[in-house]
Amino acid sequence: MSKTDEQVAQLVAAARGAMAHAHAPYSRFAVGAAVRLTDGSVVTGCNFENASYGLSLCAETVALASVNAQGRFADVAAIAVVGGAMDATEEALVTPCGRCRQVMNEAEQMAGRAIAIYCASPSGSRVTEHRIADLLPHAFGPADLGITPTRKS
Repeated sequence: MSKTDEQVAQLVAAARGAMAHAHAPYSRFAVGAAVRLTDGSVVTGCNFENASYGLSLCAETVALASVNAQGRFADVAAIAVVGGAMDATEEALVTPCGRCRQVMNEAEQMAGRAIAIYCASPSGSRVTEHRIADLLPHAFGPADLGITPTRKS
């Protein structure tokens, strides 16, 4: 296994671990996300549902908001997403929802580099790699508002 393959496997494993903490009593659909930063550290998130459905938070957004809370939003290097129906017998690959794709686009534009998005089955046995431009073509972001990324100190 190459170093890159090992890094992807570790990121997917971290997302799988986060998935186990999902608060999804309404949809019974658990999602975990893991964000690898440029220094190799990993920040995770899981979906967090609410009885008022519109207030629910996706795993990817939770993880990226946590990264931002650490002042590291421009340091995002890769994201892994794992999810599926709780107690499901079949494994499917999930991809980020539209809202999460938009948040990922923001991270990518603020980072000033392409961010790899790895979508994996709940067991981690299948993994696909995507780019934001493929998941959200013609995205609207900071550059459209004339905003240039600046690093926080």
